Amino acid sequence: MPHPASRYLAEGPRVGIRHFTYEDGAEFAARARESKELHHPWLFPPDSAGAYAAYAGRLIEDPSKAGFLVCAKDDGGGIAGFININNIVEGAFQSGALGYGAFAHAAGRGLMREGLDLVIGHAFGPMRLHRLEINVQPGNTASIALARACGFRLEGFSPAMLFIDGAWRDHERWAITAEMRTSG
Repeated sequence: MPHPASRYLAEGPRVGIRHFTYEDGAEFAARARESKELHHPWLFPPDSAGAYAAYAGRLIEDPSKAGFLVCAKDDGGGIAGFININNIVEGAFQSGALGYGAFAHAAGRGLMREGLDLVIGHAFGPMRLHRLEINVQPGNTASIALARACGFRLEGFSPAMLFIDGAWRDHERWAITAEMRTSG
């Protein structure tokens, strides 16, 4: 008897990744509200139904973006975090910029590392990207540790790169290529 198709684009031992849907709004917004202390001052995910609908709509409708929910298998597929590939450029560049966040109930459990590894595999596989970049504020040690654990290399420093929480913030640039992934 054939197995039913997985609801995930890719899955590991503890998590699966899938695209955002509009139906995820209530759970995502609730998790974002529960995680405000964890995310501040680095990240401000949508924490209301309206804000989520606008955010998810951009990820669903805009071909230069791809959004992935990291879902914990031991939580019935509940949302543990999210990973977005923004500014996807095709042609000779074949690149995208990653943004991500864990939710408080799942933080520190290694779920995001597994999820990011799955997203990288999906990006370099079915999406046919060549390079992924993460821009992270130097003080965000958890985000830097995740980038390093998934094989990203530090490529540079960009002063006043992004406007976050009312000010232009410095960022470190971390990147990985498809060749780094296959040789590592």
